[in-house]
Amino acid sequence: MRPRLALFTLTALALGACRAKSDSEAMAGMPGTGVDTTPATGREPVHLSFEQARAIGVTYTTVTRGPLERTVRTVGQIAAAEPNLADITPKIDGFVDELFVNATGVPVRRGQPLLTIYSPMLVAAQQELLTANRLAASVDTSDVEAWRNAEQLVTAARRRLAYWDISPDQIDRLERAGEVTKTLTLQAPFDGVVLEKMVVKGQAVMPGMKLYRLADLSTVWVEGEVFEQDLGLMRVGAPARVEVATYPGRSFAGRVSFVYPTVDEQSRAGKVRVVLLNAGGLLKPGMYATLFFDVSLGRDALSLPAEAVVMTGERNLVFVVGADGMLEPREVVLGARAGERMQVLRGVREGERVVASANFLVDAESRLAGGAGGAGMPGMNMEKKQP
Repeated sequence: MRPRLALFTLTALALGACRAKSDSEAMAGMPGTGVDTTPATGREPVHLSFEQARAIGVTYTTVTRGPLERTVRTVGQIAAAEPNLADITPKIDGFVDELFVNATGVPVRRGQPLLTIYSPMLVAAQQELLTANRLAASVDTSDVEAWRNAEQLVTAARRRLAYWDISPDQIDRLERAGEVTKTLTLQAPFDGVVLEKMVVKGQAVMPGMKLYRLADLSTVWVEGEVFEQDLGLMRVGAPARVEVATYPGRSFAGRVSFVYPTVDEQSRAGKVRVVLLNAGGLLKPGMYATLFFDVSLGRDALSLPAEAVVMTGERNLVFVVGADGMLEPREVVLGARAGERMQVLRGVREGERVVASANFLVDAESRLAGGAGGAGMPGMNMEKKQP
């Protein structure tokens, strides 16, 4: 009779344990709990008395919820904004007659003469316009067809000069004076500086030849490389701070204008472009800069101190203080790091207390109790709490 009673008792205990485990797993997966509280496999809860905790330096912290921000820092280089670049090129053959801007780096103003070009083609085109004007003036206006043809010749001659970048003012002066100008003047299209100069006086030029490269530096770009794990935090329009060694203690405010769609295969980083207003021309292309991006990880993010997490390389663990004082190992899923805190996506609840320091000693004893091998730390003498 006794063997049957013992067998019945063992069966009941086993069923009760299974039922308790099933209920626990069901509660962990129920909607609204928001966390899987199943202990980490290979480890067991351990008990730690007050004296033991004080002896090995164990402290505790609380899982909190609230705004979480971090700063992404990188380096970059200041460059001229590409939309603010312009190449000065002629549209006719000729020779450089006068060179008014003859050095790289010289500031120029909008409409300022850069150089003059002598071109036989230009002289011939001006002669054609003057001839067309004289013909139109001599035609009897009563002859509508002849008058219309003469006006079309004048319009065509004007258009030809305009296509060669002869300004309307220059064309008007030519028609009023009736005298041919042997040179064409090329002017600066905006306020800026000369980045490149590829022309000298007397040089022969051809259509499309680059003579100057100008840049409007009222706005500049800063392009920095952000590591792959931080690229997801970059947003177009997000604020950024820029510091340069030339102006210590001073920062310049800008905004992210573009996040490059590719990542460098060697550095595993992607480029981020920041646009800065350059009042006074303080920022110069070629300067090195340090960029700071203050990004938000959420207004209601769950977080805990980074030192509270045991990172094994395969998973991340924390030791949660249970109602009975047991230190329960629990696996957590981490988000981004924000200074000394880590965002927690899954694994713990707001308000739970976890081990904040000496958690590697606690983890060693937990693995020993879980049969993972190894030996307990000298002097700890922690043991699994008996029911």
